Amino acid sequence: MMPSDAPTNILPKAAKAFAGDALAEGQGFSAALQTRIGRLHFKQRMGIQADHSDQVFGQGRNFFHIENLLFAHDAIRKALKITGLYGRGQRNARNLRIRHNEVDIPHLPSAFNGFIILQLTDLHLDGFPALVDALIQRLDEVKYDIVVITGDFRYKTMGPIEPSLAEMERVRGHLRDPVFGILGNHDFLEMVPELETMGIRMLLNESVPIDHEGHSLHLIGVDDPHFYETDNLEKGTTGVPPDAVLILLAHSPELYKLAAHADIDLMLCGHTHGGQVCLPGGVAVIANANCPRRFTRGAWRHHDLQGYTSVGSGASGVDVRFNCPPEITLHHLRAAR
Repeated sequence: MMPSDAPTNILPKAAKAFAGDALAEGQGFSAALQTRIGRLHFKQRMGIQADHSDQVFGQGRNFFHIENLLFAHDAIRKALKITGLYGRGQRNARNLRIRHNEVDIPHLPSAFNGFIILQLTDLHLDGFPALVDALIQRLDEVKYDIVVITGDFRYKTMGPIEPSLAEMERVRGHLRDPVFGILGNHDFLEMVPELETMGIRMLLNESVPIDHEGHSLHLIGVDDPHFYETDNLEKGTTGVPPDAVLILLAHSPELYKLAAHADIDLMLCGHTHGGQVCLPGGVAVIANANCPRRFTRGAWRHHDLQGYTSVGSGASGVDVRFNCPPEITLHHLRAAR
């Protein structure tokens, strides 16, 4: 089975605005999402957003959060301009690559042999318009069956969400259905209704079956495990058949141990940017994840779990990259021989 230029009809209801439906029926944002994800998850997410979204030290799985150290971004930008490297770094950040990742899954139904998942991550859409333009150009060049967006739709971790949503709506016009997403450490829970109104089915410790030619696999999405620590893999896998093919979307690779012992077949994540600014050979100066570095970029394996950490298509802090080109990723599923 090969993808076509026409939108697939896999999971036709995926493009419905689930949270938007609840809002349209007269429920407020709070009531609608509390009903859907549970009161405790809602209160934890909203409370941490209010108290800690701009915190530099101490919150989450990683002690230091450079994305919130705003004066450092200006200092880096000025240093690059003085050294004459800023222009080169900007060009590198716009040089978006298309990466291919082959995934052999022993019990993959034959109907999914050749199935292609397009992964986008760390878009940081409202940060640098030139990077969004480069992304749109690449999206028009690729073929796939479904799209997954593994978090960080917006640039800053605080402040208004509307600019990123406006940019996402522009990108959404270049994506074929169905599209699924999860929240990252830059994203607020209030973004969910608008994203789903655009036809992006957000997974908040939830799962959804992907049906094709009479067979199915299950897509599981957890809330941000890095900063908010509101991920709940057990809740996300509730009701999933024990023999199903399971694909996990998690913003950060820091869940690799839990995923490996939860019968997950493939874990797709981002967050690290691959370092974004790397030494020659792609050695990251800062990995920004509390896990071994081999999990912070590209394909990896832990026990029977296969994983892929995309370096992302956007930029955080400063719109430059060195020795770490941005990417969109096409994951090709294969029935293992």
